[in-house]
Amino acid sequence: MKKNRNTVNGWLNLYKPLGITSADAVNKVKWLLKPQKIGHAGTLDPLATGVLPLALGEGTKCINLLMDAQKTYEFAVTFGERRSTDDAEGEVVATSGHIPDAAAISAVLPTFTGALMQMPPAYSALKINGKRAYDLARAGEEVELQPRPVTVHALEFLGFRAAAADGATDATTAHFRATVSKGTYIRSLGRDIAQKLGSEGYISRLHRAAVGSFRDQDAISLDFIAESVHNAAPSGEIPGLLPLHAALDDIPALALEGQQLTQLRHGQRVPLTKPHPDAPQIAVMYQEMLVALARVERNQLIPVRLLNL
Repeated sequence: MKKNRNTVNGWLNLYKPLGITSADAVNKVKWLLKPQKIGHAGTLDPLATGVLPLALGEGTKCINLLMDAQKTYEFAVTFGERRSTDDAEGEVVATSGHIPDAAAISAVLPTFTGALMQMPPAYSALKINGKRAYDLARAGEEVELQPRPVTVHALEFLGFRAAAADGATDATTAHFRATVSKGTYIRSLGRDIAQKLGSEGYISRLHRAAVGSFRDQDAISLDFIAESVHNAAPSGEIPGLLPLHAALDDIPALALEGQQLTQLRHGQRVPLTKPHPDAPQIAVMYQEMLVALARVERNQLIPVRLLNL
């Protein structure tokens, strides 16, 4: 056990504010709660807001499962310019005088729904010969990336929103909502939509509304966590802390009895008393608590990852 660290196991559905990195948010929570382990499921750029699930303690063993979950974003594409970073932070590298209308935007969206091959942004964390693409791009080197398979499960045009107090509409900025697979770059999606429409465009707003079962309407702020620590209850409970299984809503669960749990904890295969179909991923529960991740083969439960609770 690390010195002066707290034994905390679970998840925090954190709302990342504008202007800080995901690492900044993690470090702030680490300083406040002092957990033995902490990690996050999916980086958000400083210009993005929204859901940033934080895993504490044994929750870090489940991060990969949440990374694979579907994500929902709300984003805005400003037409007329393409930026080097495909978002508002970059320099203008191309312009277009053509601004598509609502009918044209709606008509093109089906071509961006389903399985796609997507070219990642040059300013991305992908590695090229051991170096991050964004480091190469910032150094002025040519970045050669390859298209990657992604899936856009749903894509909705929300319209041109009012941009001023008087209700005037910004006719160059279109708003969207998308539910996508792991590995999908919204910056690339916005860029490609604009170019398909005969224009140029960049992401001028990006908000992550959901990661798996975590939703923005339920997220807590850094200020809430800080206030909770300052006014901590004698019990030491952390307001907003979710159980380990909260991140695994889309994974089948199987409850064990005491003797079965002992077998599993010794790394043994556990014969199931009732027929169960083969499954590559099972959340193993004991007394309503997540204790392991496993798989089922030939009606046997095979441990994959044990949680130290």
